[in-house]
Amino acid sequence: MKKLVLVLSFISGSLIAQESTFDSQYSVGVGMGAAYSGLGANFALLSKTDMKYVSVGCVEYSSRYGSTCGFGVGWIVTDLFDSDSNKHGLGVYATKAGHEVYATTENFNIKENEYYGAGVSYTYFMNGIDKPGFNFGISAHATNAKYDEKINGFLQVGYQF
Repeated sequence: MKKLVLVLSFISGSLIAQESTFDSQYSVGVGMGAAYSGLGANFALLSKTDMKYVSVGCVEYSSRYGSTCGFGVGWIVTDLFDSDSNKHGLGVYATKAGHEVYATTENFNIKENEYYGAGVSYTYFMNGIDKPGFNFGISAHATNAKYDEKINGFLQVGYQF
């Protein structure tokens, strides 16, 4: 977990420091939710009406089993319903969704399973999808978990630089 925080801090600090070298088509964001793979960061390719991103983050932490961290990908569009505003985005994403521990009946073994999710999201961008600012959202995803909930979701709060 400490390594992940250190890496995320370095990446976001380096990218912010080099902001003048980036074209306005790129964005770095930090927050929690589907666009950030839990609590984490993303790197996005932007246009006036959409955002394609890769993210890295942690979806849970347990003092017994440690953190469950991973990568995600997604795509958010704002022109799906012929709107003049680019503040309301609908998206699709795939990310690591959690970790489960269960006992088997064969020799009473303890098994661990990290599972993934794919889902849909709604995100509201305060200044528009192509401008820096806060965003808020909600998402729902289906997982490949064996025993945990098969349908789950994220609340989202973040800032895109």
